[in-house]
Amino acid sequence: MSEASKTCIGQVGVGYWGKNLLRNFAALDEVEVVQVCDARAEVLDGIRQSHPGVSTTTRFEDLLENPAIEGIVVATQTQQHFAMAEAALQAGKHVFVEKPMAQTVEQAERLVALAEAQDRRLMVGHLLLYHPAFRHVEDLIRQGELGEVYYLYSLRVNLGIIRQQENAFESLAPHDLAVALRFLDRRPCAVSAQGQAYLQPGIEDVAFATIFFEDGRLAHLHTSWLDPHKARKVTVVGSRRMAVIDDVEAAEKVRLYDKGVDLLPGQTRYAEYAEAMTIRSGDIRIPRIDMQEPLRLECRHFASCIRTGERPRSDGRNGLDVVRLMAAAQKSLAQRGASVEL
Repeated sequence: MSEASKTCIGQVGVGYWGKNLLRNFAALDEVEVVQVCDARAEVLDGIRQSHPGVSTTTRFEDLLENPAIEGIVVATQTQQHFAMAEAALQAGKHVFVEKPMAQTVEQAERLVALAEAQDRRLMVGHLLLYHPAFRHVEDLIRQGELGEVYYLYSLRVNLGIIRQQENAFESLAPHDLAVALRFLDRRPCAVSAQGQAYLQPGIEDVAFATIFFEDGRLAHLHTSWLDPHKARKVTVVGSRRMAVIDDVEAAEKVRLYDKGVDLLPGQTRYAEYAEAMTIRSGDIRIPRIDMQEPLRLECRHFASCIRTGERPRSDGRNGLDVVRLMAAAQKSLAQRGASVEL
């Protein structure tokens, strides 16, 4: 691919997660990483060694003023996401911003409105929406293979990384909230969340949240960075089949269970348990999934959306929906689990 036909990207923030984004964008044939910004001189020294030819700067404004840059990747601390994404959009750049896209609903709404007014692509780093295992289960749901999806629950726990500026729910839940919105495909109605702070006052180390959707659907999330297990698992319960996505598994990331509860012939409703229902426990199937690095797929999608004008899977409105749920959960946490209407 010629240099002229490549999508030119700039990135701000090359920390714990930003270095992975930089690695993946730089590995794409269709992308040229033009300039990288970080406040730490030692980080920029490392980038000049690992990515020769990439310009480095400590001034974010240099990315905004660089006419060669089409899209800017914002991978800084959450507190900086809104201001930097807003400045990039105002400068006419397409924006990829890590999750969550903003700290308040009002900020997220402003970013969505600005992107639409500027006709720029605004994409949020909801990585699981690009994960082949999650895409496979989403396809099964759309095809009706699971039947009517009743509910899902997720487990995202580990020992560390412990953050000081956000709690475990803010840090870990956006991924699973994005999945719940996609899989259940209903309007969320209310959120109830409970948690406790053990290591740092006022910063919850563990949180349990339930999101209630239209038509009785619900999603339950357990998030913690203070747990003996390392688990990243989502269970989806449908009327025909049930699916478990286990991202910690090296190979067998999806299991499909042919299990459920059926009405007996001639029954039109659930009456006496023994008379009206039968438990079905069939085979467990492990589908073959062509696994690719989800982050590589996500980065490629952003570059493609810039070139084609396609709407990102995790666009600004998807990011806004997640921020709304996060805000409601934070309010519920402060009220010790009180239900917060949306």
